[in-house]
Amino acid sequence: MEMKKRINLELRNRAPEEVTELVLDNCLCVNGEIEGLNDTFKKLEFLSMANVELSSLARLPSLNKLRKLELSDNIISGGLEVLAEKCPNLTYLNLSGNKIKDLSTVEALQNLKNLKSLDLFNCEITNLEDYRESIFELLQQITYLDGFDQDDNEAPDSEEEDDEG
Repeated sequence: MEMKKRINLELRNRAPEEVTELVLDNCLCVNGEIEGLNDTFKKLEFLSMANVELSSLARLPSLNKLRKLELSDNIISGGLEVLAEKCPNLTYLNLSGNKIKDLSTVEALQNLKNLKSLDLFNCEITNLEDYRESIFELLQQITYLDGFDQDDNEAPDSEEEDDEG
């Protein structure tokens, strides 16, 4: 199902400006772009677009209230600077299973001042030597990386308990 249709279904006759959560997992986005989302979703706090073949965040609308963004299992490899511009209040970002390879790509998240939790599980970047130390150094605002803090304490209240690694 296309993303635009899915958004209409998820609205369930509500106006976009009333919606606080939107889950668009497993739908299809066209040409790797976000479609059908726009600035009318003013109250959106949680947005999930897992496994939608997303490669670009260029069309992400301004979502000032957005706190949690779930983008796992897509083909995003860069362009993360859009996030700080469009979603300045993000506290949780899941980019696991994307095509993120370099620290320079992640550097764009430095401007997300409220970011507390970042997930890069299953991205190539995790194979870098001193990956965790480097990310914590680069993004001093985050507390949790891939579900654990710098001292390997697990993030509280995480719903993703199913992958024991």
